[in-house]
Amino acid sequence: MFFDFGGGELIGLAVLALILVGPDRLPKLASEAAALVRKIQRFTHAATQELRENLGPGFENLQPSDLNPKTFIRKQINDALEEQDELDRPQPRIDPDVM
Repeated sequence: MFFDFGGGELIGLAVLALILVGPDRLPKLASEAAALVRKIQRFTHAATQELRENLGPGFENLQPSDLNPKTFIRKQINDALEEQDELDRPQPRIDPDVM
């Protein structure tokens, strides 16, 4: 989550909203806010899916947090180092006379 609210802060915000908006308009405002949050979630999910499709193979497990340049570069370097480690491992030698 982006915000670190405790119970006291949430109650304080609810009371403040009740005072500023009024009890008659608060339920409508809350439902509109919830609809906006759902719309934003659908948008971000669709944008992430489109990025995964457009970037092609190797980015199937892309997360929005991976788009932070530092995280993205660190992940790509780690993947490249792992591939290099696999290539550097000595391969078992097979005697051609055994086959």
